[in-house]
Order: sequence, then C-alpha cells, then structure tokens
Amino acid sequence: MARTKLVVDPITRIEGHLRIEVQAEDGRIADAWASSTQFRGIELIMQGRDPRDAWAFTQRICGVCTVVHAIASLRAVEDALDIRIPANANTIRNIVLGMQFIQDHVIHFYHLHALDWVDVVSALSADPAATSNIARSISPWPNNSATYFAEVQDRIRRFVESGQLGIFSNGYWGHPAYKLPPEVNLLGVAHYLEALDWQRDVIRVHTIFGGKNPHPNFLVGGMASAINIDSTATINAERLTDIHDMIKRARRFVEEVYWPDLVAIAGFYKEWASIGGGVDNFMACGEFPEDDIRNIDSYYLPQGIILGKNIGEVLPYDQQLVKEYVTHSWYEYEAGDQVGLHPFEGETKARYSGPPTPWEYLQGEDKYTWMKAPRYNEMPMQVGPLARMLVAYGSGHEGARELVGEVLGRLGVGPEALFSTLGRTAARGIETVLLARRMEKWYDDLVTRIKGGDTATFNGERWDPSTWPASAQGYGYQDAPRGNLGHWIRIDDGKISHYQCVVPSTWNCSPRDAAGQMGPYEASLTDNHPLVDPERPLEILRTIHSFDPCMACGVHVLDVNGTPVTEVKLP
Repeated sequence: MARTKLVVDPITRIEGHLRIEVQAEDGRIADAWASSTQFRGIELIMQGRDPRDAWAFTQRICGVCTVVHAIASLRAVEDALDIRIPANANTIRNIVLGMQFIQDHVIHFYHLHALDWVDVVSALSADPAATSNIARSISPWPNNSATYFAEVQDRIRRFVESGQLGIFSNGYWGHPAYKLPPEVNLLGVAHYLEALDWQRDVIRVHTIFGGKNPHPNFLVGGMASAINIDSTATINAERLTDIHDMIKRARRFVEEVYWPDLVAIAGFYKEWASIGGGVDNFMACGEFPEDDIRNIDSYYLPQGIILGKNIGEVLPYDQQLVKEYVTHSWYEYEAGDQVGLHPFEGETKARYSGPPTPWEYLQGEDKYTWMKAPRYNEMPMQVGPLARMLVAYGSGHEGARELVGEVLGRLGVGPEALFSTLGRTAARGIETVLLARRMEKWYDDLVTRIKGGDTATFNGERWDPSTWPASAQGYGYQDAPRGNLGHWIRIDDGKISHYQCVVPSTWNCSPRDAAGQMGPYEASLTDNHPLVDPERPLEILRTIHSFDPCMACGVHVLDVNGTPVTEVKLP
C-alpha cells in the first residue's frame, strides 16, 4: 500500500497560521490533523478594561474580519447591561455588516479560492472571441468584448514572458485536476482583476458610517454616525446617495459577474459535490435582526441546528449547550484536560508543550494546536455559509429555497451535493446574492425613518457606569462570514473580569476532542478525498479553502519516516 504523509504549513492569514497534516494511501487521504500555530491571548488582554471599549480591542483579533468581532462584542456588552439600541443604529449595523459579507465573499471566491479551480497559464491559449461569446451567454456584464479579453490575455502573457507571474505566482498550473477550457480560464482571470477594483469601491460604506476601513468605529448603545440631512459634518443627503450607489454597484457585480462565474465554473467540477463533506452537523446563530436583536423571528437569516444532514428538521439554537475542550490543545484547565467548559466558565491558560515530531502530530496523541475544540451538546459543528443556507432552507426561507433550487437544477445534481466542498462554495455564492438584494431594503428602511424625522443612532441611557449593576454577564453572537461567532463577557464593578471568544475558525479548525471526534477541517479531508500528486496537493487547498481559512504559502512533503522530501510553493 502506497502511503504518503504531507505537511501543509503555513496556511496563513492575518489572524494567525494554519497547519494541515494528512496521511494519504493509494491516492486518497486517510487521516488528517489541523493545527493553529499562533497564540494571541486577546481574552487575557481584555481583563480589567472598560467594557465600553471592548469592541475596539476585539476588532484587532483579525485584520480582515474587524466588523464582525466589533459587533459581537457590542452585543455582548449590550446584553449584559440591558441596552436597547435605536432602530436606525440596528439598520446601519446591518448595512455595514452586509457589505462586509458581500465584499468578503467575493474576495474569497476570486482572490483566495478561484485559483484552486482556474488555471491562469492555460488562459494564454484561449481564443478571446470565444471567451467573449461565453461571457455574453451567461451575463449582461458590459466588459465582454473580444478586445477586452485579448487585453487581459496580453497582460498575462507579459507576466509570463517576464519570468514573473506577479500575483499569479506559485500556482500549480497544468495540474491534472484543472478541468476548465482555456476560454473559461481567461474569463475567470479577467474577473479576478476586476474584482480587485470593485471591492475597494463598495467597502467605502464602512468609511461613511464608521470613519475608516479596516477597523471602523462603533459605539455601545448604537452607532457613532450622527444624521443630519443638511449638515456636511454628518450623514447627510449626499452621503446617503453615495451609499445607495455603492449598494447598487455591489448588487450588479454579484449578480452579473460573481454568481454567473461561480455556477459556470462549478459545472466543470461536479465530482466535487461528493467530496469533502465531513462533519454532518450544522449550526447557525442567526443574523441581520430587522427588529430588536432579542426578537429572533426578525432575523433575515434564521438561527438553528441541523443534525445528521437532516434539513427537514431545524432544531433551536441554545448557546448554553456550547463547551470547549482542550484535550489536544496547548491549554490547560484546572479541572483537567478531559472536561469541557462553557465560555462563561472558560479558561485561557496557555500550556505550550512544544511542537511534537511529525509522527506524533499524525498520530494525534499529543497536544498539537492553539485551537480549542468547541462542541455543541458534545457534538462537532460545521459553521459558515453552508450552515446558514441549510438552516435557512430548512426553515422555509423563500430566497434561500429559490436559489438553492436554481443552482442544483443548473448543475443537474441533487440536494445531497450541498454537503461537500462544492456545496460550501455554492452556499457562499447563494448567501452573497441574497444579501446583495436585501441591502436595498435596509437602505430604504433607514431613509424612510430619516424622512419621517427619526435620526436617532445612539441610546445613552446606560452609558454612565453608575447605572450598571455591580455584576453582570452577557453573550454577544454574530453569524460572521465564516460562521458562528460568540463573545461572552462578565463585568464586575464596572470592569471586564472575564472574556471568552469562540470564533468560526475555532469551530471549523477544531482538533480532536476528549472523545476523539474530529473537527470539520479534519473530517472533510477524510471524506472521499483524492490526492493525485503529493508534491502539488491542489485537492487539499480546494477543500480547506472552501471554508475560507488562510492562504497557504508553503507545503512540505515527508516520507514515511517524517523526512522532508521536497518543498513547493502554494498559490
């Protein structure tokens, strides 16, 4: 039996590093381990601070997902202190968060995931006229002429002839797993480049409502976004018009570029609808409240739990059933490493035992990650766009049902295809279309209230710490682009005494727990997963990137004794 061990390290992102190790046998992955290799300790930094400032610190957990951590933190503090925010503030948060989702998902598809499916060098042999015909057949997007695609092709050729592919360096071009014809590869590269400028434009919504991006400004009790139609120093008529136009441009790009590209490319990779499903439990805490956040029936994307892929039954979500284990994590609990703790009782006590040898990693018998192992009612859960769309579909969400039906019909596959690498990528696109359309409603709601004389964006009734109880605790949740995000806070004598975060990557990148259950990354890599060329592990990238983690920059291949054989660069 041919056996290969591989280490993919690091798969990097601003918030930390991800290491993937697999053991393959006869061209398929038999076992896998996911390891986060950086300790940040933000929860320790929070202790003793003013809870009104928590959002600014927790935003720095990530340089990409800043908005989501800020909002989860705000909600935790507002829950603890029983603060109700004005309707305008809630809508502004939805608009800011909605644009974060849309930008993030489009960036992921083109700049973090597309090159797992699109062969850049192959685009050099494309017929620009044929690419133009394909583009016109799937979308009315104006940049669709043969001349335009010939210009893009020429840019790629100059990269290649210079010996430096620039942003397209270190790809596995020519890998046998690539299946797109050259003309579709050219289409994908052209839109990759267009998306760079598009995302920089639409995210300016954050600078209008939050003053800057990344790390826009927020406020416990509402939003720091004063509204006065006639003032140049506030949100006025001109600024609202700018926001309206950005929302329109965002929707057009999503519907005329991103969504058609996703469906067209997916059609060439239908076999990935049966690969990489992994954990078959899904969790969504719900998002985009269109009324008070305590009214869960008002959420545009509903909350719920799906067990065993049974989308016919959506169970209620209860944060009290969340626990975290550290059996295989570089932490320790006073009660021992075999117990699970709810975040209100959670501990962040680092105990780094040193990196084990590759063989110890692959056996999973030691601590091997900075990620804890969160479990819901003792079960691993997959979180993210797929979980949200499954819960929405099972809950009768009209838009989700329509788009799920559309993509399944166009690909000619059944509902079981959702539980896969391809399903995660398709679900992200479905969610993006839904949110791009819903943004217009939130904008209209905001403008309607302003025209009616309601310009309130801040509730300061509980701003003074003298009005707070001596002790309070709160839970703030946010179903972020990558999935269920929770912040748990305890406040004593006006200061933070306890803070715990359970983030989407902790759920998905979870190591094995005390019962030996794999987390979603690990389980997905062992679910009918191919590995054609160990020196170019493109298939691993496809599945791990479908969760939207970090981009990889290096792969180390080892022989059966753990000795490095070769080193290759990742796209």
